[in-house]
Amino acid sequence: MFEPPARVPTSAPEAAQRLLNGNVRAVLFDLDGTLADTAPDLVAAVNKVRTDRGLPPGPYETLRLQASHGARGLIGSAFGIGPDDAAFPSLRDAFLANYEAALCVQSHLFDGVPALLAALAERGMPWGIVTNKAARLTNPLVKLLGLADGAACVVSGDTTPHSKPHPAPLLYAAECIGVAPTQIVYVGDDLRDIQAGKAAGMATVAAAYGYCGDTLAPAQWQADAVVERAGAIAPLVMSQA
Repeated sequence: MFEPPARVPTSAPEAAQRLLNGNVRAVLFDLDGTLADTAPDLVAAVNKVRTDRGLPPGPYETLRLQASHGARGLIGSAFGIGPDDAAFPSLRDAFLANYEAALCVQSHLFDGVPALLAALAERGMPWGIVTNKAARLTNPLVKLLGLADGAACVVSGDTTPHSKPHPAPLLYAAECIGVAPTQIVYVGDDLRDIQAGKAAGMATVAAAYGYCGDTLAPAQWQADAVVERAGAIAPLVMSQA
């Protein structure tokens, strides 16, 4: 199947040149909305919170946009409240309990991801996962999705004292896999992924096929490249000068 080429900003910074000149030695990925389409189960979990309280389910397409933002984004969209609201903790806890009980019912890898990961493995290029999802959810989900054996590292939102957009999780991942940050590409479907990657000194790729939120479009994130399909990532990161 034809994959549209990655879009690279015309004023590509040094990181993009490294990416395009074959200086990539490893690839790190966000999980939700980048490697896996987990929105069906996340939206089901927050909608169960609504229906348990006598409310109709929220619209899937609206809630899906918040799937990369975890409890804060999904509760905020489903109930119109923020973390400072007195009702937020109980709604969050109910959402997380629902999600943990049905973690991987409809979740699946995006089209093109299995072939992408196989291509990286064939090239001997390590790949890993850096997500803001808590480890108690990340680790079983990664296993259920069939990613655990291939990942060189799995870094969760509570693995380091900081979560994205702070660069600490990405720098920790780089240390785990033994590759310099300047030789790593980070792929994510949220602005904070690109911010974290840049702060860590990595080249960045925006996954425009993911959730991407409802504010700035991926083309405005200042990523080094934007891909419309997961299948476009392999030729980009494995290109040679």
